[in-house]
Amino acid sequence: MAPHHPADIIDIRAHALSGTDRGNTDVFNLRDQILRGLSAPRGEKTLTTLLLYDEEGLRLYDQITTQAPEYYLFAAEEAILKNHGDKIAQYMHAANAGAEIRGESLVELGAGALRKTSHILQSVARLVSPDMESPPITYYALDLEKRELDRTLQELSASDVGVEIQGKIATKGLCATYEDGLKFIQDGRLHEQNNDSNGPFAHYKLEKTGRDASPSSTSSDMTRSASTDLTPPSTPGSEEPPHHILFLGSSLGNFTPGEDAAFLRSLPLKPGSGNTLLLGLDHTNEGEKIESAYNDSQGITRAFIMNGLKNAGRVLGDESLFDETKWEYVGKYNAEKRRHEAYYRSTEAQSVIDPATGTQMSFLSDEMIRVEVSQKYSEEDAYALFAEANLRPVHRWTDIESSYSLWLLERPLFSFPLLTPISEAGNGQRASTPFGIPTVQEWRDMWAAWDYINQRLIPPSMLFQKPIDLRHICLFYQGHIPTFLDILLSRLLKEPHTEPEEYKYIFERGIDPNVDDPTKCHPHSQVPKEDSDWPKLDAILEFQSRVRDRVLKLYDYIESGKVTLTRKIARVLFMTLEHEAFHAETLLYMLLQRAGSGTIPPSGFIPPKWSTLAEAWDSAPGPVKPAVTLGPASVELGHDDDEADDDSTDVDGHEFGWDNEHPKRQVTVDEFTIEWRPITNGDFYAFWKAGGKDNVQFPASWVEVNGEVQVRTMYGPVHMKIAHHWPIITSYDSLSTYASVKGGRIPTEPELRLFYDKFDCRFEGGANIGFRNWHPIPATAGGKGGGKGHNGGVWEWTSSVLSKHDGFVPSRLYPGYSTDFFDDHHQVVIGGSYTTPPRLAGRRTLRNYYQHNYPYAWAGARIVYDGKK
Repeated sequence: MAPHHPADIIDIRAHALSGTDRGNTDVFNLRDQILRGLSAPRGEKTLTTLLLYDEEGLRLYDQITTQAPEYYLFAAEEAILKNHGDKIAQYMHAANAGAEIRGESLVELGAGALRKTSHILQSVARLVSPDMESPPITYYALDLEKRELDRTLQELSASDVGVEIQGKIATKGLCATYEDGLKFIQDGRLHEQNNDSNGPFAHYKLEKTGRDASPSSTSSDMTRSASTDLTPPSTPGSEEPPHHILFLGSSLGNFTPGEDAAFLRSLPLKPGSGNTLLLGLDHTNEGEKIESAYNDSQGITRAFIMNGLKNAGRVLGDESLFDETKWEYVGKYNAEKRRHEAYYRSTEAQSVIDPATGTQMSFLSDEMIRVEVSQKYSEEDAYALFAEANLRPVHRWTDIESSYSLWLLERPLFSFPLLTPISEAGNGQRASTPFGIPTVQEWRDMWAAWDYINQRLIPPSMLFQKPIDLRHICLFYQGHIPTFLDILLSRLLKEPHTEPEEYKYIFERGIDPNVDDPTKCHPHSQVPKEDSDWPKLDAILEFQSRVRDRVLKLYDYIESGKVTLTRKIARVLFMTLEHEAFHAETLLYMLLQRAGSGTIPPSGFIPPKWSTLAEAWDSAPGPVKPAVTLGPASVELGHDDDEADDDSTDVDGHEFGWDNEHPKRQVTVDEFTIEWRPITNGDFYAFWKAGGKDNVQFPASWVEVNGEVQVRTMYGPVHMKIAHHWPIITSYDSLSTYASVKGGRIPTEPELRLFYDKFDCRFEGGANIGFRNWHPIPATAGGKGGGKGHNGGVWEWTSSVLSKHDGFVPSRLYPGYSTDFFDDHHQVVIGGSYTTPPRLAGRRTLRNYYQHNYPYAWAGARIVYDGKK
């Protein structure tokens, strides 16, 4: 017999129970959890999922995954890891930019038998240089059952995989709850342990394994932190090595809705650090298949669940306390909640007495006690979950049936949450809307994005340059945004302008800052002639900070009652916030023109692995049909938002918009056929090569590199093979010519609006908006999911000209916003781009506009044909 070599296991649990730092003691006090759960009213009784994962439970679960073919989750996830493990490992390390891996950690939550894990360990090991003196990566298996940790880690070490990863990946155990293990990581203990296991880490008890009867940590009942505080990125070069968290097996499904997002928010994923989360989620919605998976024909699942009842008795002091002949396992799929639920059903009226306290617990015949839930996540559910947890999906790998996914996620440096639907606020409050007065958090999100763009993407050498000749220099926009905000606040509050006064004249553009009458307009700022005459960047940023403080002070005054909130105040705040968002996009499409030759690529976001992305895009199914016929129909445009009512204090629930969105109106459209997807780069390139270049301008989103046409991205140009499925970004004139050659035309605003409304093409869950990516992606629509999809991350041109419509009234606060562009040269665009915040892209009534020959805006188009085709 081979000698026993105990695994290295860091017993955080023992330290947490020592009395000096008890950690999450409620998790260990299973007695209290059991008694609390069983004392709940009928229909609400529960037992903690922790009870399922004692030593025997873990062995039974291992049998489920190896001997029960109905349990599809394990096989699906293992297939993904086998087929895509190398690409997953490469993407996890994409932020490395080819640097040597050193001091990294992989932590698996609820590690189990490690069979699936072995695939990802092999793939990661292949990234490690073979001549390293010591393993540069440490894998930590986290669980609560120490003997099982010891057994599985030893089996791994003795296996072929163990031999393959030896010298590249060290393997250790973490005996801990989720909470204490995650706090351990948050405190930097992993890196201390990697550097010196006997040094500053000594107060965490490092020991060889021994007997322990504590249950595992796969629980839906654990108390979870919901902190969303983000740590700013470290100084480059001083960051800790990244760590990667593995949460496989669809274990997140054991959490109830709300708990799952709170748990993900608690994960120690430092923004911009290269830390990642590899998360397994089950998307299956076939009730029969799901119920079969959790009630296999061999009865292993039943034994697994019933062992939890035996464990409950053991914790209370008598293993036979719950007579198994009086209980049965019931598993059922709850279609409404999209989850499988596991229960103990009392087969007769009975009582159980707690041996320690004499407390009697009574159960009626057929009374149910829930012990486990297994949530299933639709695509929409998953994206909503990630947004709530402040996580950015980097990439997704699915099984053959697309019913199970492994998601690679990161915590971004900034993000915009998904919109919350109109709902009753409660407590006597009126209904709220995501398009009402902005929240303070919306301002903070916008400022984070604005500062990132201006301070991390623009090198000092570009501050005085115009990436587009038609626009101002980059520095102008840094001053214009706070100046515009300051002017409107000063008018609103009848207060002096924030110093320095001269900024009003340099940066105002569009509003005369020296006249109280807002109808006085200056379309052009009095900008300096020489670079040396512009204000210094530091001075502009200081001014910006003071203006932002004015905004926060106004919110404080509103909250305290010192200022009465009116629609006019709310409108100024809405208008200035969205003005900043529009300009952020303008600045970005300007910077795109210099990407690869000046603009700094986005850092702090895991960069795209173009080959992996292109492979997924090439293999994705196309729409069921190339086009759909709609109409005749009546389409509602706009909403009612009359500035004449701005003295009203009826603010909650009111939806604000720009002047060209008011009022609500009905438009009739005739029958037409519209293509499911916008025109792509590939479509337009084929047309251009076949002679179309004689009739259209070269798209500003393209660039020639060594005689080869490539597509611009913020990371620099990419090959047409990478971007050929993306929607083409170019002028209305060019796309209209293309559509005409194809026998069609560009849709009118009402036609495109009808299409959007019917097929949810603004589907926010998976929509490429709000910096989910820093580039377009292929549009999706008309396929699986009833036509839900998105337009790939571009605005869409319409053939409707921006003009005065019935009922139009120029904005009192910003009268030139629309009227200056009623010149028959501007086309309406709707939708949103990959950088448009959800507040803008998600507002159905929003209309944007550009000159028909303007090539820079991130706008594409679909083709429509009159009648049926």
